[in-house]
Amino acid sequence: MSPGNSLNIKIGFVPAHREPFDEQWAIQMRKRCIEAFSKVEGLEIVVPEEITKNGLVRDDTDAEKTIKLFNEKKIDGLIIGTMTFGDEVSALAIATAFSTKPILLFGTKEGPFKPDGGRRSDSFCGTLSVSSGLHRRKIRFLFAGIVFPEEKEFLESIKNFVRVCSVMKGFIGARIGLVGPRPERFETCIFSEDAMMKSFKQRVVPVSLVDIIDQANAIADDAPEVEKILEDMRKEADLSGTTDETARKLAKIEIALKKFAEEKRLSGIGVQCWTAIQQVYGVTPCYAMGRLTNQGIMTSCEVDIYGALTMLIQYLASLKTTPPHFVDWTIRHQEKENVFLSWHCGNAPPSLACEGCVPTIREHSILSQVLGVEHSMGTGEFQLKPGVVTICRLVEYDGKFKMLITKGNIEKSDQHLRGSWAWVKVPNLDLLYRTLVEEGFIHHASLIHGDYAKPIADACKLLGIETVSV
Repeated sequence: MSPGNSLNIKIGFVPAHREPFDEQWAIQMRKRCIEAFSKVEGLEIVVPEEITKNGLVRDDTDAEKTIKLFNEKKIDGLIIGTMTFGDEVSALAIATAFSTKPILLFGTKEGPFKPDGGRRSDSFCGTLSVSSGLHRRKIRFLFAGIVFPEEKEFLESIKNFVRVCSVMKGFIGARIGLVGPRPERFETCIFSEDAMMKSFKQRVVPVSLVDIIDQANAIADDAPEVEKILEDMRKEADLSGTTDETARKLAKIEIALKKFAEEKRLSGIGVQCWTAIQQVYGVTPCYAMGRLTNQGIMTSCEVDIYGALTMLIQYLASLKTTPPHFVDWTIRHQEKENVFLSWHCGNAPPSLACEGCVPTIREHSILSQVLGVEHSMGTGEFQLKPGVVTICRLVEYDGKFKMLITKGNIEKSDQHLRGSWAWVKVPNLDLLYRTLVEEGFIHHASLIHGDYAKPIADACKLLGIETVSV
């Protein structure tokens, strides 16, 4: 089992030109931009060709044709580049037509003077006309600078923008499943459907825990889909610590949850993962939840809907190539400075296991001891692989959302701890923890391997989410 397939993001490009500036220079810059775009993985560029003179956008007629083209191609984002001064009116007409999409603006650097001493471009000047028009229309946008297309900084800006578009495309209008009630003593997991609807056009889709358990129980122990999941489990994990009955129950609850997600077209689900489900079904679905996240269905513990949304943003920022891990901030390291234990019961995606760390499926986890229950647990326990990670948390107060964004590094340990876990070193743990407390962030977070701080911050800017970076 591997993470979901990566995305292709379709972006419309507006090569803006204004007469009487040098049209041949504009044509060259357009060509150089398109060549630069071709080097960006995951990007499908849509640009006017025969429908406008020399493929440039310079007047109202060009804008109308370009809007029609972009609508037909169903673009996910918009890039406006001033090839010369750039006609602001036509560029802004296109931006207005796609104002709900992420927009990136850039200008091009000057070429040499003409033989008569005249200037070729004035993009440095014209870009300000476009940017001021975006502000006047209250259209949010990102700025990539004044560049030559071949420059490394421009390429990085485009790569970043592709990830921003991925987040916006998958986050706005997302449907998140709610499986059972949140734990009665976990006020921190409350959420506002009203705020989600108003801010992001999102929908929460509830289902009874009993309905999911009934669907799981209705599946025969020897059903082909159960056998297939068991085969996958045996390849990726050590099942010697659990019974065949528990393993089959894990497979069946995975099938039921995945069916719910597929039928309702969900991007994620928050699951009542212990107490009630354990007492009724006899197994907690921790390991199944990690497997679902691994398959691209973001699955949070303890019915944490904002937690699932945090996971979704991270996953989309990775272009669906890297699954996140839903975690607790648990303890400081007893000896090391600026190191904390990122942990949860046993819900991590199996693909995140460190080299030589085989996920162990436990019959009784540490949580069962804490809760004082005797039922089987079904946790997948292992240490996560080392490397740079981005840690985030989305919260909402009074209808306003904000996102914590910080980075750290997982350090390999020789310890053998319970649950799915990693020791994470951050630049300043005292400052980070004070920020969590003073800004109202809760004990849950989401951790993803890789540095996705910038695309997440940029996406939050366009979404109207306040960012708190540490």
